[in-house]
Amino acid sequence: MHTPEQAAEALTSRLPDPQQLVPELGDVSAALFKAAGNGAVPRSTVGLAHLRAGQLVGNTYLTVLHTANLRRAEVPEEKITAVASWRDAPYFTEAERVALELVEAVLTPGTDGPRVPDELYARAEAQYDDKALATLAMAIGQVGFFIPLALIGRPLPGAAPAEQWRPAKTA
Repeated sequence: MHTPEQAAEALTSRLPDPQQLVPELGDVSAALFKAAGNGAVPRSTVGLAHLRAGQLVGNTYLTVLHTANLRRAEVPEEKITAVASWRDAPYFTEAERVALELVEAVLTPGTDGPRVPDELYARAEAQYDDKALATLAMAIGQVGFFIPLALIGRPLPGAAPAEQWRPAKTA
């Protein structure tokens, strides 16, 4: 159960719209979207990778955003729901599995050894050509670029883009 203060806090972001504060963000965002959406990797695979990244960093905004994007792309609901448990879910292609594993390798610190071991790279190389692998790396980087804004600024999950950034009113 939340206190009234916690409930009010949940309805506000910490920052006003970052693109209004730093207009260059629009150009960076457009370039990242173009790079990740160049067609070398299916848009649905990019979306699955983005959703997994949001889950890994424990951010509701990113998880809700990328879930909605996948639904709009008509990705089956079972597949979207199973992203968190993709390893034992029957809904993913081998290429999607490698993409999800790469997201986890990049975003989850390991205890020893390389984050992306040669064995994982070899499996990724078997599914994707060089352009697609570079694109997949950029797609992981695309969501990675926005993780700090999502965690620090706390935009509103599920709100329309014009309403995601609503700082609390000060008295």
